[in-house]
Amino acid sequence: MNISHIPKLPIPPAFLGSEVGSFTEFTVTQRMPAIARRVITENNFSSEINTSLETLATELPTGYVRPLLNDTGVDFSAWNTYLEFYKGQRWVDVPWFFAETYFFRLILEITNYFRPGIWQDVDPFELQKSQGLEASLDSIILLCSQANNWLDNSQLGEESDQTALIALLYFALWGNRVDLSLWSAFDSDRSRFDIQTQLAHILVNDASQVTELLTSSQGGRIDFILDNAGFELVCDLCLVDFLLTSRLVNQVYLHLKPHPTFVSDAMIKDVHYTTNFLAATGNQQVTSFAKRLQENIASGCLVLSEDYFWTSPLAFWEIPNSLKKELANASLVVVKGDANYRRLLGDRHWELTTNIADIVCYLPVPMVALRTLKSEVAVGLKPEVIEEVAKSDSSWLTNGQWGVIQLVV
Repeated sequence: MNISHIPKLPIPPAFLGSEVGSFTEFTVTQRMPAIARRVITENNFSSEINTSLETLATELPTGYVRPLLNDTGVDFSAWNTYLEFYKGQRWVDVPWFFAETYFFRLILEITNYFRPGIWQDVDPFELQKSQGLEASLDSIILLCSQANNWLDNSQLGEESDQTALIALLYFALWGNRVDLSLWSAFDSDRSRFDIQTQLAHILVNDASQVTELLTSSQGGRIDFILDNAGFELVCDLCLVDFLLTSRLVNQVYLHLKPHPTFVSDAMIKDVHYTTNFLAATGNQQVTSFAKRLQENIASGCLVLSEDYFWTSPLAFWEIPNSLKKELANASLVVVKGDANYRRLLGDRHWELTTNIADIVCYLPVPMVALRTLKSEVAVGLKPEVIEEVAKSDSSWLTNGQWGVIQLVV
């Protein structure tokens, strides 16, 4: 891997909410206000807090970025530095990635998340996280049964490991689809994953190269930069469990958010909540999976880690040295989800055909991005693929129906 501190190419402009008719504009002016209002309806915050949340929702479409009050959060001074660049600017005129990450940080300031008192450590998105997990129980039972079968077969050799890993990579990719649509990909006895059904919607597919890397890693360590809690986290944990239990790797690090953000992003407490939820299901396939996870956490084979970089507005190439050195201990870094993908690319207007390796040349080890497209940021696509998908689906860049598995070595 040719290491550089920043992309090799000239860095294009950032996405802005002021781009008329764009998904970015829709997010800042409509989606973000709706999220702030949902926090009001899903929690029992005081009327004072609710008024402030409503004010924030009202300000977003046309108002100005407000300063952050000192709420005793560890990252307060860092945010003061980030905000210096954008004082006096409208929400729609600052880079979209900054607007979103700061919006979620402001929600925590408004709801007294860091301040000592009754609202301290209250996750404003807790209800959506727990409901998402409970709603996917049928999917979880099916997935755990299948994953346990794959583990039973893993001693059969490298070929069965590769089959299982490819399927688990697809689950980790599509895990935010909780609507059971994945299960149509199983034949009647659900013993075999028919990957053809999913292949048509993967625009770049390096899954086989990734599995080759994993099956030849000879122990070592894999790092996951996680995205959402809920069923998606269960899919990620199934892949983690397979890697550890089949002894393909010795250790897995999960990089998690240090505070609630982007509604359902996973924190350390969400991993514990999920494993406890799984352990309490009473379904043997699920409880055996949960027990292995808990044992791996207890033994240090599965490490839960958090860093304020993951909730910052910084591009991935601005990663602090301490965290970069930590990632250097892995033989592969798995980057999950849309927001993490946007961070990889600095959330900028790259040409869709740009070689991803020319941008993501700043990581010390190989990286694979598992990402369903939910924003207009993308690279590494072939012109004929872009032409074909644009014909069949006009909102392909943002509707979450298309995905990529992109490896940079």
